[in-house]
Amino acid sequence: MKYTKLPNTDLEVSKICLGTMTFGNQNSELEGHEQMDYALEQGVNFFDTAEMYAVPFKMETQGLTEQYIGSWFAKTGNRDNVILATKITGTGRGIFKDIRKHLDFSAASLDDAIHKSLKRLQTDYIDLYQLHWPERAVNIFGVRDYNHVDNAQWEDNIGAILDRLEGYVKQGKIRHIGLSNETPFGLMRYMEEHRKGKTKMVSVQNAYSLLQRRDEVGLSEVLQMENVGYLPYSPLAFGVLSGKYLNNQKPAGARVTLFPNYSRYSSESSLRATAMYADIANKFGLTLPQMALAFVNERPFVTSNIIGATTMAQLKENIASIHVSLSEELLRAIEKVHQFMPNPAP
Repeated sequence: MKYTKLPNTDLEVSKICLGTMTFGNQNSELEGHEQMDYALEQGVNFFDTAEMYAVPFKMETQGLTEQYIGSWFAKTGNRDNVILATKITGTGRGIFKDIRKHLDFSAASLDDAIHKSLKRLQTDYIDLYQLHWPERAVNIFGVRDYNHVDNAQWEDNIGAILDRLEGYVKQGKIRHIGLSNETPFGLMRYMEEHRKGKTKMVSVQNAYSLLQRRDEVGLSEVLQMENVGYLPYSPLAFGVLSGKYLNNQKPAGARVTLFPNYSRYSSESSLRATAMYADIANKFGLTLPQMALAFVNERPFVTSNIIGATTMAQLKENIASIHVSLSEELLRAIEKVHQFMPNPAP
């Protein structure tokens, strides 16, 4: 395994992070424990979760992922061997409204979310606590263009949110704070507050893959100049970059087969680009998942690549991608496809 420092912290995190959102839906508690056992054995010391998981969201499975991680900590005693990240649910377009009365980052919501996560996770502290997505409207989750109207009523409360989070840092309940599904504007607003003396956001967790590279346009510059970590999720684009959905295939038990509304990466242009990337991987003697994950692993702005799997075979291949190096010739072939069909999946 390879390791890197999470910026502005003393935490050495593995370049591969274990994503856990399938625990509690596609994966049982026993299977989740097996995945965590194997990941830790392979040197993966960074696990990511969220209070809203398992995915897809349902109230009957909400919190199960954290609960399964907590039962694994209790069983194995491995809490101090893991750098643990979780998230508070933000505004959710109505679908998460049953988690609590107000889906915001108010003092009451943060207090509710943090203490429930700590209880489910059976731990006294969270290493990285992230805001799952902003309170304001942002063009993510398949939305390409920014909508000026949606934010007409938003009132900037970034400073107040940081003040609240800093209180939990001082209490020792969370060690560091980060963002998720955030834009260059949002990150810079948090950096402005940090310059005034407030606690710094140390990371941003966004979707990033061969099919979704828009953060290279603006956010990657902010990450570099402000020394903020980047934690890409969905590096295989809901499994589309495994190639298993090509030629109209719908493999049994696969995520997009089970949940057809997860179509963000399944447009005609995305599948066309995927086929072109599959040809490149084949030409250079790699599987498409190996190439897709190695590409993300090697980006200069990436701190840790959040992988996820529903089978042990998938998990083993995903973690093994850390040992794959992409040649300059292969990278030029990838860039040729990217220039022809940039960011087909917003």
